[in-house]
Amino acid sequence: MSSSIRIRTLTDGGQQPLDIARELAEFIAPAQRSLDLAQYDFHLGPETAAVVGGALKEAAGRGVAVRIIYDVDSANPIPVPPPPEPDVELIASLGFPSRPIAGVPDLMHHKYVIRDGESVWTGSTNWTDDSWARQENLIVTVDSPTVAHAFTLDFEELWDTGVVEQSGFVEPRPVDVDGTRVKPWFTPGHGEALSHRIAKKIGQSKRVRICSPVITTAPVLATLAQVIADGKADVAGCVDATQVADVVRQWQANGNVAWKLPLLQQIVAGPFSGKLSEPWEPTSLHNFMHAKLVVADDVVFTGSFNLSHSGEKNAENVLEIRDAELAERLASYVDEIRARYPAITPTRSSTAASR
Repeated sequence: MSSSIRIRTLTDGGQQPLDIARELAEFIAPAQRSLDLAQYDFHLGPETAAVVGGALKEAAGRGVAVRIIYDVDSANPIPVPPPPEPDVELIASLGFPSRPIAGVPDLMHHKYVIRDGESVWTGSTNWTDDSWARQENLIVTVDSPTVAHAFTLDFEELWDTGVVEQSGFVEPRPVDVDGTRVKPWFTPGHGEALSHRIAKKIGQSKRVRICSPVITTAPVLATLAQVIADGKADVAGCVDATQVADVVRQWQANGNVAWKLPLLQQIVAGPFSGKLSEPWEPTSLHNFMHAKLVVADDVVFTGSFNLSHSGEKNAENVLEIRDAELAERLASYVDEIRARYPAITPTRSSTAASR
Protein backbone atom coordinates (compact mmCIF):
# COMPACT_ATOMS: atom_id res chain seq x y z
CA MET A 1 0.00 0.00 0.00
CA SER A 2 1.14 3.53 -0.66
CA SER A 3 2.98 5.14 2.24
CA SER A 4 0.91 8.26 1.50
CA ILE A 5 -2.20 6.47 2.82
CA ARG A 6 -2.32 5.55 6.50
CA ILE A 7 -5.19 3.96 8.39
CA ARG A 8 -5.41 3.61 12.15
CA THR A 9 -8.04 1.28 13.58
CA LEU A 10 -9.53 1.95 17.01
CA THR A 11 -11.15 -0.53 19.39
CA ASP A 12 -13.18 -0.15 22.57
CA GLY A 13 -10.53 0.28 25.27
CA GLY A 14 -7.65 -0.23 22.86
CA GLN A 15 -6.21 3.29 23.12
CA GLN A 16 -6.43 6.36 25.31
CA PRO A 17 -7.91 9.74 24.28
CA LEU A 18 -4.53 11.45 24.70
CA ASP A 19 -3.01 8.98 22.21
CA ILE A 20 -5.36 10.20 19.49
CA ALA A 21 -5.15 13.84 20.56
CA ARG A 22 -1.38 13.72 20.17
CA GLU A 23 -1.63 12.03 16.76
CA LEU A 24 -4.05 14.73 15.64
CA ALA A 25 -1.69 17.43 16.94
CA GLU A 26 1.13 15.81 14.97
CA PHE A 27 -1.01 15.99 11.82
CA ILE A 28 -1.80 19.66 12.46
CA ALA A 29 1.77 20.67 13.34
CA PRO A 30 3.29 20.80 9.80
CA ALA A 31 0.58 23.18 8.50
CA GLN A 32 2.02 26.31 6.88
CA ARG A 33 -0.91 27.89 5.03
CA SER A 34 -4.34 26.53 5.91
CA LEU A 35 -6.37 24.14 8.05
CA ASP A 36 -10.02 23.56 7.15
CA LEU A 37 -11.97 21.49 9.68
CA ALA A 38 -15.40 19.92 9.15
CA GLN A 39 -16.39 18.23 12.43
CA TYR A 40 -19.72 16.66 13.31
CA ASP A 41 -18.83 16.54 17.00
CA PHE A 42 -16.02 18.51 18.66
CA HIS A 43 -16.31 18.08 22.42
CA LEU A 44 -13.11 17.21 24.30
CA GLY A 45 -12.10 16.91 27.92
CA PRO A 46 -9.62 19.36 29.47
CA GLU A 47 -6.50 17.31 28.66
CA THR A 48 -7.35 16.47 25.07
CA ALA A 49 -8.76 19.95 24.41
CA ALA A 50 -5.47 21.45 25.56
CA VAL A 51 -3.49 19.25 23.16
CA VAL A 52 -5.72 19.75 20.09
CA GLY A 53 -6.60 23.37 20.83
CA GLY A 54 -2.95 24.13 21.53
CA ALA A 55 -1.88 22.68 18.19
CA LEU A 56 -4.50 24.73 16.36
CA LYS A 57 -3.56 27.93 18.19
CA GLU A 58 0.13 27.35 17.49
CA ALA A 59 -0.68 26.93 13.80
CA ALA A 60 -2.68 30.14 13.76
CA GLY A 61 0.13 31.90 15.58
CA ARG A 62 2.50 31.22 12.72
CA GLY A 63 0.02 32.56 10.16
CA VAL A 64 -1.98 29.46 9.24
CA ALA A 65 -5.58 30.27 8.22
CA VAL A 66 -7.91 28.06 10.28
CA ARG A 67 -11.64 27.58 9.61
CA ILE A 68 -14.09 25.29 11.39
CA ILE A 69 -17.49 23.91 10.32
CA TYR A 70 -19.54 21.96 12.86
CA ASP A 71 -23.03 20.48 13.15
CA VAL A 72 -25.60 21.92 15.55
CA ASP A 73 -29.29 21.93 16.47
CA SER A 74 -30.35 18.57 15.08
CA ALA A 75 -33.88 17.73 16.17
CA ASN A 76 -33.94 14.39 14.35
CA PRO A 77 -34.99 11.21 16.25
CA ILE A 78 -31.59 9.55 16.33
CA PRO A 79 -28.81 8.19 17.36
CA VAL A 80 -27.84 6.78 14.00
CA PRO A 81 -25.58 8.71 14.17
CA PRO A 82 -25.77 9.90 17.78
CA PRO A 83 -26.59 13.58 18.33
CA PRO A 84 -23.55 15.85 18.37
CA GLU A 85 -22.59 17.82 21.44
CA PRO A 86 -20.21 20.42 20.01
CA ASP A 87 -18.44 22.45 22.66
CA VAL A 88 -19.38 25.85 21.32
CA GLU A 89 -17.44 27.60 24.09
CA LEU A 90 -14.29 25.66 23.21
CA ILE A 91 -14.70 26.41 19.51
CA ALA A 92 -15.31 30.09 20.21
CA SER A 93 -12.31 30.23 22.55
CA LEU A 94 -10.02 29.17 19.71
CA GLY A 95 -10.80 32.45 17.95
CA PHE A 96 -10.98 31.07 14.41
CA PRO A 97 -13.63 31.74 11.77
CA SER A 98 -16.31 29.11 12.32
CA ARG A 99 -19.65 28.19 10.82
CA PRO A 100 -22.30 26.17 12.64
CA ILE A 101 -24.45 24.19 10.22
CA ALA A 102 -27.91 23.18 11.38
CA GLY A 103 -28.41 19.45 11.03
CA VAL A 104 -32.01 19.88 9.92
CA PRO A 105 -33.30 17.99 8.08
CA ASP A 106 -29.96 16.25 7.47
CA LEU A 107 -26.63 16.22 9.27
CA MET A 108 -23.23 17.77 8.60
CA HIS A 109 -21.62 14.45 9.53
CA HIS A 110 -18.03 14.90 8.28
CA LYS A 111 -14.95 14.41 10.47
CA TYR A 112 -12.15 15.75 8.28
CA VAL A 113 -9.25 18.18 8.27
CA ILE A 114 -7.55 19.52 5.14
CA ARG A 115 -3.96 20.65 5.72
CA ASP A 116 -2.37 23.13 3.29
CA GLY A 117 -4.51 21.78 0.44
CA GLU A 118 -2.16 18.77 0.33
CA SER A 119 -3.17 16.26 3.04
CA VAL A 120 -6.44 15.04 4.57
CA TRP A 121 -7.34 13.52 7.94
CA THR A 122 -10.73 11.76 7.73
CA GLY A 123 -12.57 8.59 8.73
CA SER A 124 -15.36 7.68 11.14
CA THR A 125 -13.88 9.22 14.29
CA ASN A 126 -15.51 12.22 15.94
CA TRP A 127 -13.46 14.54 18.13
CA THR A 128 -14.67 13.36 21.54
CA ASP A 129 -12.92 11.43 24.29
CA ASP A 130 -15.40 8.53 24.07
CA SER A 131 -14.91 8.34 20.30
CA TRP A 132 -11.16 8.08 20.83
CA ALA A 133 -11.26 5.54 23.66
CA ARG A 134 -14.52 3.56 23.79
CA GLN A 135 -15.69 3.13 20.20
CA GLU A 136 -14.63 1.10 17.19
CA ASN A 137 -13.47 3.64 14.62
CA LEU A 138 -11.07 4.32 11.76
CA ILE A 139 -8.78 7.28 11.10
CA VAL A 140 -7.52 7.74 7.54
CA THR A 141 -4.82 10.19 6.45
CA VAL A 142 -3.93 10.75 2.82
CA ASP A 143 -1.09 12.86 1.45
CA SER A 144 -2.32 13.84 -2.00
CA PRO A 145 -3.00 17.35 -3.36
CA THR A 146 -5.61 15.88 -5.71
CA VAL A 147 -7.52 14.15 -2.93
CA ALA A 148 -7.16 17.25 -0.75
CA HIS A 149 -8.54 19.38 -3.59
CA ALA A 150 -11.68 17.25 -3.74
CA PHE A 151 -12.20 17.70 0.00
CA THR A 152 -11.55 21.43 -0.33
CA LEU A 153 -14.26 21.74 -2.97
CA ASP A 154 -16.67 19.96 -0.63
CA PHE A 155 -15.65 22.19 2.29
CA GLU A 156 -16.23 25.33 0.23
CA GLU A 157 -19.73 24.16 -0.73
CA LEU A 158 -20.60 23.91 2.97
CA TRP A 159 -18.77 27.07 3.99
CA ASP A 160 -20.36 29.17 1.25
CA THR A 161 -23.95 27.94 1.62
CA GLY A 162 -24.24 26.63 5.16
CA VAL A 163 -26.77 24.12 3.79
CA VAL A 164 -26.16 20.38 3.83
CA GLU A 165 -28.38 19.62 0.83
CA GLN A 166 -26.34 21.99 -1.35
CA SER A 167 -23.13 20.05 -0.73
CA GLY A 168 -21.53 16.80 -1.77
CA PHE A 169 -21.57 17.48 -5.51
CA VAL A 170 -17.83 16.99 -6.07
CA GLU A 171 -17.48 14.46 -8.87
CA PRO A 172 -16.15 11.08 -7.58
CA ARG A 173 -13.12 10.74 -9.83
CA PRO A 174 -10.35 8.16 -9.35
CA VAL A 175 -6.99 9.47 -8.15
CA ASP A 176 -3.60 7.76 -8.28
CA VAL A 177 -1.88 8.04 -4.89
CA ASP A 178 1.61 6.59 -5.40
CA GLY A 179 0.21 3.70 -7.42
CA THR A 180 -2.91 3.13 -5.28
CA ARG A 181 -6.29 3.92 -6.80
CA VAL A 182 -8.40 6.16 -4.57
CA LYS A 183 -11.81 7.63 -5.32
CA PRO A 184 -13.25 10.28 -2.94
CA TRP A 185 -17.04 10.22 -2.61
CA PHE A 186 -19.23 12.92 -1.08
CA THR A 187 -22.88 13.09 -0.14
CA PRO A 188 -25.68 14.11 -0.33
CA GLY A 189 -24.83 15.10 -3.88
CA HIS A 190 -23.73 11.54 -4.72
CA GLY A 191 -25.43 9.71 -1.84
CA GLU A 192 -27.58 7.32 -3.85
CA ALA A 193 -24.77 6.68 -6.33
CA LEU A 194 -22.45 5.78 -3.45
CA SER A 195 -24.91 3.26 -2.01
CA HIS A 196 -25.31 1.65 -5.44
CA ARG A 197 -21.53 1.59 -5.92
CA ILE A 198 -20.98 -0.21 -2.60
CA ALA A 199 -23.81 -2.62 -3.36
CA LYS A 200 -22.37 -3.39 -6.79
CA LYS A 201 -18.94 -4.23 -5.36
CA ILE A 202 -20.53 -6.43 -2.69
CA GLY A 203 -22.45 -8.30 -5.38
CA GLN A 204 -19.28 -8.92 -7.39
CA SER A 205 -17.10 -10.12 -4.52
CA LYS A 206 -16.16 -13.48 -3.01
CA ARG A 207 -15.29 -12.03 0.40
CA VAL A 208 -17.20 -9.22 2.09
CA ARG A 209 -16.54 -7.75 5.51
CA ILE A 210 -18.65 -4.93 6.99
CA CYS A 211 -18.65 -2.73 10.06
CA SER A 212 -21.54 -0.26 10.23
CA PRO A 213 -23.72 0.84 13.15
CA VAL A 214 -26.78 -0.06 11.07
CA ILE A 215 -27.47 -1.34 7.55
CA THR A 216 -30.63 0.24 6.17
CA THR A 217 -29.90 1.60 2.70
CA ALA A 218 -31.99 -0.40 0.23
CA PRO A 219 -29.33 -1.20 -2.42
CA VAL A 220 -26.92 -2.62 0.17
CA LEU A 221 -29.67 -4.44 2.09
CA ALA A 222 -31.02 -6.12 -1.02
CA THR A 223 -27.61 -7.06 -2.41
CA LEU A 224 -26.34 -8.46 0.89
CA ALA A 225 -29.50 -10.52 1.33
CA GLN A 226 -29.11 -11.94 -2.16
CA VAL A 227 -25.40 -12.69 -1.75
CA ILE A 228 -26.01 -14.44 1.59
CA ALA A 229 -28.93 -16.42 0.16
CA ASP A 230 -26.81 -17.56 -2.79
CA GLY A 231 -24.10 -18.79 -0.44
CA LYS A 232 -21.36 -18.05 -2.97
CA ALA A 233 -19.46 -15.47 -0.95
CA ASP A 234 -17.86 -15.28 2.48
CA VAL A 235 -19.86 -12.51 4.18
CA ALA A 236 -19.55 -11.35 7.79
CA GLY A 237 -19.56 -8.20 9.86
CA CYS A 238 -20.53 -6.30 12.98
CA VAL A 239 -23.23 -3.74 13.76
CA ASP A 240 -24.43 -1.85 16.81
CA ALA A 241 -27.13 -4.09 18.31
CA THR A 242 -28.76 -1.28 20.29
CA GLN A 243 -29.22 0.89 17.22
CA VAL A 244 -30.37 -2.01 15.04
CA ALA A 245 -33.04 -2.92 17.61
CA ASP A 246 -34.40 0.59 17.43
CA VAL A 247 -34.39 0.58 13.64
CA VAL A 248 -36.49 -2.59 13.79
CA ARG A 249 -39.00 -0.96 16.13
CA GLN A 250 -39.33 2.03 13.85
CA TRP A 251 -39.77 -0.15 10.79
CA GLN A 252 -42.41 -2.24 12.54
CA ALA A 253 -44.32 0.95 13.28
CA ASN A 254 -43.95 2.31 9.74
CA GLY A 255 -45.65 0.18 7.13
CA ASN A 256 -43.89 1.99 4.29
CA VAL A 257 -40.52 0.45 5.21
CA ALA A 258 -41.65 -2.82 6.81
CA TRP A 259 -40.60 -4.64 3.62
CA LYS A 260 -36.97 -4.14 4.67
CA LEU A 261 -37.36 -6.24 7.83
CA PRO A 262 -36.97 -9.71 6.23
CA LEU A 263 -33.86 -8.50 4.40
CA LEU A 264 -32.30 -7.22 7.61
CA GLN A 265 -33.26 -10.45 9.41
CA GLN A 266 -31.55 -12.52 6.73
CA ILE A 267 -28.39 -10.43 6.85
CA VAL A 268 -27.80 -10.39 10.59
CA ALA A 269 -29.07 -13.89 11.42
CA GLY A 270 -25.74 -15.66 11.33
CA PRO A 271 -22.76 -13.88 9.81
CA PHE A 272 -23.08 -10.69 11.87
CA SER A 273 -22.43 -9.93 15.50
CA GLY A 274 -23.73 -6.92 17.42
CA LYS A 275 -22.34 -4.66 20.11
CA LEU A 276 -24.94 -3.93 22.79
CA SER A 277 -23.87 -0.34 23.38
CA GLU A 278 -25.25 1.98 26.01
CA PRO A 279 -28.47 3.67 24.87
CA TRP A 280 -27.68 7.28 24.06
CA GLU A 281 -28.15 9.90 26.75
CA PRO A 282 -26.23 13.19 27.01
CA THR A 283 -24.31 11.94 30.05
CA SER A 284 -24.12 8.23 29.17
CA LEU A 285 -21.04 6.34 28.05
CA HIS A 286 -20.94 6.72 24.26
CA ASN A 287 -19.48 3.32 23.41
CA PHE A 288 -21.17 2.69 20.06
CA MET A 289 -19.85 0.31 17.41
CA HIS A 290 -19.01 3.31 15.26
CA ALA A 291 -16.68 2.04 12.51
CA LYS A 292 -17.90 2.53 8.94
CA LEU A 293 -16.11 0.05 6.70
CA VAL A 294 -16.83 -2.24 3.77
CA VAL A 295 -14.22 -4.62 2.38
CA ALA A 296 -15.23 -6.22 -0.94
CA ASP A 297 -12.39 -8.43 -2.19
CA ASP A 298 -9.52 -5.98 -2.75
CA VAL A 299 -11.60 -2.77 -2.49
CA VAL A 300 -12.12 -0.82 0.74
CA PHE A 301 -14.82 1.79 1.40
CA THR A 302 -14.35 3.81 4.58
CA GLY A 303 -15.22 7.26 5.89
CA SER A 304 -18.06 8.91 7.82
CA PHE A 305 -20.91 7.19 5.93
CA ASN A 306 -23.27 4.79 7.74
CA LEU A 307 -24.85 2.23 5.42
CA SER A 308 -28.20 3.95 5.92
CA HIS A 309 -30.76 5.83 3.90
CA SER A 310 -30.25 8.87 6.12
CA GLY A 311 -26.52 8.64 5.39
CA GLU A 312 -27.30 9.27 1.73
CA LYS A 313 -28.93 12.57 2.70
CA ASN A 314 -26.27 13.74 5.16
CA ALA A 315 -23.03 15.54 4.37
CA GLU A 316 -20.65 12.57 4.39
CA ASN A 317 -17.42 11.42 2.78
CA VAL A 318 -16.02 8.03 1.80
CA LEU A 319 -12.71 6.96 0.31
CA GLU A 320 -12.88 4.02 -2.08
CA ILE A 321 -9.41 2.46 -2.03
CA ARG A 322 -8.31 -0.44 -4.24
CA ASP A 323 -5.45 -2.21 -2.48
CA ALA A 324 -5.23 -5.94 -1.73
CA GLU A 325 -2.88 -5.56 1.23
CA LEU A 326 -5.07 -2.94 2.90
CA ALA A 327 -8.21 -4.99 2.20
CA GLU A 328 -6.64 -8.01 3.89
CA ARG A 329 -5.65 -6.00 6.94
CA LEU A 330 -9.05 -4.35 7.34
CA ALA A 331 -10.94 -7.61 6.76
CA SER A 332 -8.95 -9.00 9.69
CA TYR A 333 -9.92 -5.93 11.73
CA VAL A 334 -13.61 -6.59 11.05
CA ASP A 335 -13.17 -10.22 12.10
CA GLU A 336 -11.44 -9.07 15.28
CA ILE A 337 -14.32 -6.73 16.12
CA ARG A 338 -16.93 -9.32 15.17
CA ALA A 339 -15.37 -11.87 17.51
CA ARG A 340 -15.77 -9.54 20.50
CA TYR A 341 -19.56 -9.49 20.41
CA PRO A 342 -22.39 -12.02 20.31
CA ALA A 343 -24.47 -12.98 17.31
CA ILE A 344 -27.30 -10.55 16.69
CA THR A 345 -30.96 -10.92 15.91
CA PRO A 346 -32.98 -7.80 15.08
CA THR A 347 -35.40 -8.40 17.95
CA ARG A 348 -33.13 -7.40 20.83
CA SER A 349 -34.62 -4.61 22.91
CA SER A 350 -33.17 -1.32 23.98
CA THR A 351 -34.44 2.07 25.11
CA ALA A 352 -32.60 4.35 22.69
CA ALA A 353 -34.07 6.17 19.72
CA SER A 354 -32.78 5.52 16.21
CA ARG A 355 -32.80 6.71 12.63
